[in-house]
Amino acid sequence: MAAPMPTAARAYAKINLGLYIGPVRGDGFHELRTVYQTIDVFDVIRVSASSGAGIEIRCQHPQVPRDESNTCWRVAERVMRTLKQRRRVSIQIEKNLPVQGGLGAGSSDAAATMLALERELGLPLAAEDKLSIAAEVGSDVPLFLVGGTVLGTGHGEQVAPLPDVPPLALVIAMPNVGVSTPKAFADWDALRKSERAALTPGSAASRMDAFSQTLYVWLAGSLSGVPVKDRDRGETLLLDLVRAGIENDFERVVFPQCPELREVKCVLEREGAKYASLSGSGSALYGIFESPEMAERAAPALKARGIEAKTARTLSRTEYWRQMFE
Repeated sequence: MAAPMPTAARAYAKINLGLYIGPVRGDGFHELRTVYQTIDVFDVIRVSASSGAGIEIRCQHPQVPRDESNTCWRVAERVMRTLKQRRRVSIQIEKNLPVQGGLGAGSSDAAATMLALERELGLPLAAEDKLSIAAEVGSDVPLFLVGGTVLGTGHGEQVAPLPDVPPLALVIAMPNVGVSTPKAFADWDALRKSERAALTPGSAASRMDAFSQTLYVWLAGSLSGVPVKDRDRGETLLLDLVRAGIENDFERVVFPQCPELREVKCVLEREGAKYASLSGSGSALYGIFESPEMAERAAPALKARGIEAKTARTLSRTEYWRQMFE
């Protein structure tokens, strides 16, 4: 008899529509405010469970760990323990998203592993167990249990669904540069310390409050049910965002260390992006364009510079869940 087919799930990427870094909390994490948005580029996770014990990770990408440091391994171990199951779990990761790219690939792979393993075992986890496991494994993992447009607070692990943004055409640029998130946070702390020493105004708390107020105005005005095409002068959702001043704080410390990433942002803007930004701490960047045709014309400008780039679009919550197991 042929071996049964593994359960396959798409692990979709995310971008950050604004990311503000607050003070260090008592648990050592930074307080964050961000809007996550899932997009239609993805890794593929294939999970099988057979007789025996242990967890096996298979992946051809040289930077993906195959031991207990892998987020998929860590999720699978916790799922099996929570469900009180003893099986041999095999996880195959088909990598299309960059490692250390700021697109949430490792976290999305972990969430997809959890959901695929549930299906493979035929044993659903309680919702609270899913969220608990996700938050324990990584700050970005819980967002992938929601999908679509998601508010992230706490250190990013506290998530709440927002009304989905209208469909947006994207170019995702993936430079061959690795950015360490812990180092980016350390650089941010050093920057804020130097600014305080220089009496630069604006405490971390006041900046977080300003972001929250901006977000409230954006949601109240831009997500009021008025189609983007019907707005005065054809304004897009992201123009509202830019005018309100939402930005990614990591750019202030990552760009000085990696000036080539700043240049990628400039290329996206020169090619017509209405808004361009790092995603997370990078190194991936995205540009938002008025139409898929404009995005298709912009991507070659990055490829001509030797930078991997692909067109994409935002995924609504309904699309995210409908397409995950296709």
